[in-house]
Amino acid sequence: MTAETGVQPESHSDSAPAPQHGPAPHETLEAEKASFFRQPKAVWATAAASVFAFMGIGLVDPILPAIAQNLDASPSQVSLLFTSYFLVTAVMMLVTGWVSSRIGGKKTLLIGLALIVVFASLSGTSQSVAELIGWRAGWGLGNSLFVATALAVIVGVASGGTSTAIILYEAALGLGLSLGPLAGALLGGWQWRMPFFGTATLMAIAFIAILATLPKTRPSAKKTRFRDPLLALGHAGLRSVAGSAFFYNFGFYTVLAFVPFILGMGAYGIGAVFFGWGVALALCSVFVAPQLQARFGDVKVLAGTLAGLALVLVGMAVSAAAHAVPAVVVLTIVAGALLGINNTVYTELAMGVSDAPRPVASAGYNFVRWMGGALAPFIATWLGETYGAPVPFYASAVALMVAMAIALGGRKYVQAHEPAAV
Repeated sequence: MTAETGVQPESHSDSAPAPQHGPAPHETLEAEKASFFRQPKAVWATAAASVFAFMGIGLVDPILPAIAQNLDASPSQVSLLFTSYFLVTAVMMLVTGWVSSRIGGKKTLLIGLALIVVFASLSGTSQSVAELIGWRAGWGLGNSLFVATALAVIVGVASGGTSTAIILYEAALGLGLSLGPLAGALLGGWQWRMPFFGTATLMAIAFIAILATLPKTRPSAKKTRFRDPLLALGHAGLRSVAGSAFFYNFGFYTVLAFVPFILGMGAYGIGAVFFGWGVALALCSVFVAPQLQARFGDVKVLAGTLAGLALVLVGMAVSAAAHAVPAVVVLTIVAGALLGINNTVYTELAMGVSDAPRPVASAGYNFVRWMGGALAPFIATWLGETYGAPVPFYASAVALMVAMAIALGGRKYVQAHEPAAV
């Protein structure tokens, strides 16, 4: 697929094109591997912008204790930086399809990037935690417009099939999540406001790159309605994937938002830990997840990794109770590896399990899963403040078991869409 003919993700998003000659699964996998790095410039520009966008999620991790100290806030109050960001992101997922189907993917990406530049800059000027929470909410608005559209654009423009495009997107996510804490540590070690200004600068560069490389995208012939993402969740398979992802994200963001407060480290130490976490996440999402999916199928991989992640969180609870910081560090990085596998599996399932157009299915799925990301940081830190450090990890382990139960409960709808295992 060329950039000239594949820049309209809305126009061919109902289903992945079927191969005319029915290649064997291993032949398809090898072909997608071979085409992974042979992508149009527009794909790399969008992927790079996605890296910068996802850096904004983990960027605040190393500076959470510094923000709490400088703005005289409690850990649970600081955790609202995640909650406001993800809550707005989740709700706006219901709107992004309506916007992009009317003005086109490129304009939607550019508006999202511009909003991130503005609100990231304003975040750096905050004089109170309430003000910072508000600016992060605006940042979430820009993030929702960009992230939801970026996946559809990459799927539409990338060569090598839908699976290759999703792996590219997940690679960008993993790289952004790994570089975000590193950038937050390097800049935050200087001054806690600097990571926000640094992100604004990177997103301005991404704006220019998208403007210069991504061909113009026409509005969709079929306009998306506000209710379409919610109607898409009427599909049992997509509803099962989204519901499972909601509880999975509770575990994901408990690790991301609460662990910095129990490490007892400065910005550089926290940044190093979560850089390792992000690298493990990125490598496993790109290289390990596809192999496991091809070998065992999506449902078995999802159930196995969710169970493994629940055990890791129980280990973190025990380690937190014993104040065993080295064990918490090791388990955090192990959690990153399992989270990377899960991210890829969830995204592929959400994009292919139903007959809804991919942007619509993605919006419905992301609306539900980001709600989990919005609730987890505050609930986890509140539980930690109120009942002790081990409790958030035990609660998250329970949430992951619920996620596994939902995934297994809907497996008959999901397995019908799985590629044949090699």
